[in-house]
Amino acid sequence: MNTRILTMLAVGGLLTATAACGAQSLDAGGSGDSGAAASAPAVVLDQAPAEEKAADVINAITPDQELAAKAPASLKSGGLKVVSSIGYPPMELYASDGKTPIGFDPALARAIARKLGVKVTITDEEFNSQIPGVLTGRYDFVISSMSDTPERQGQVTFVDYVQAGAALLVKKGNPAGITGPGDLCGKTVSVVDNGSSMELAESYDAACKKDGKPAADILKFPGDTEAMLQVSNGRAQASVTDYVVAAYKAADPKLAMEAISLDGTASPWGIGMKPDNKQLIDSVKGALDSLIKSGEYGRLLKAWNLDALAVESAVVNGGK
Repeated sequence: MNTRILTMLAVGGLLTATAACGAQSLDAGGSGDSGAAASAPAVVLDQAPAEEKAADVINAITPDQELAAKAPASLKSGGLKVVSSIGYPPMELYASDGKTPIGFDPALARAIARKLGVKVTITDEEFNSQIPGVLTGRYDFVISSMSDTPERQGQVTFVDYVQAGAALLVKKGNPAGITGPGDLCGKTVSVVDNGSSMELAESYDAACKKDGKPAADILKFPGDTEAMLQVSNGRAQASVTDYVVAAYKAADPKLAMEAISLDGTASPWGIGMKPDNKQLIDSVKGALDSLIKSGEYGRLLKAWNLDALAVESAVVNGGK
């Protein structure tokens, strides 16, 4: 397991947020009583990483005192423990130090933590380990460009945070002449194992066989980077992935890729939590709704040029 942990939000005495310290304190008691504050430590909310495009938005977020008071005790004592799969830009990627997660998903995780007035850690795990990690209590939630599907709802409860579609990633110039799912018959296609992209690829393969055409050869990999590499090295003619990721990579001339949008594939992506952790689910839903209402959510999306993914409210298990 390749684990990367964000710098923890320090817990110290009562501090005042200033430009010099670059941090903001939250009175643990929320009473404003100086005697109580002197005896009870305050949570000092960390600043976002400098390379995070939404850093200014995140750093301006202040705790919602009502939501903070209702947050699970485990979050107040141990912080919010988040799992993601880093290496899926612009949703999740590493800063130039190779160890600090940035991107929209880490940005939203930090924003939710600040809204709840708690610390946060973000751990990098391969996709198939994320839901088991939540179910065993190792993590509080997974936010990893994960589609909210009825099948996954049998394991976790989702709070949906964006609406996104899929795409094909092909070599620059599209030498295989792929324009849609029907052109994948007889071709080699790479995907991330056990994700919605794999399910799409399998459905396209099934359609090929039903029509009496050659099957698609589906190559499965633990991460998007490995799947994309198969197109670069010529082993695969296309990779099925999320459109936002495909567009982001196609915009990089060094990768020499093109993105082909797949119509009718838009679906919600959710923050996954253990179904019996009702207090946490309510806290995360409340924090996301608060961020949406305040406009902070929209500014987080805008920072990563992802405005088109916006949802109007936090919906629980909206995937159908």
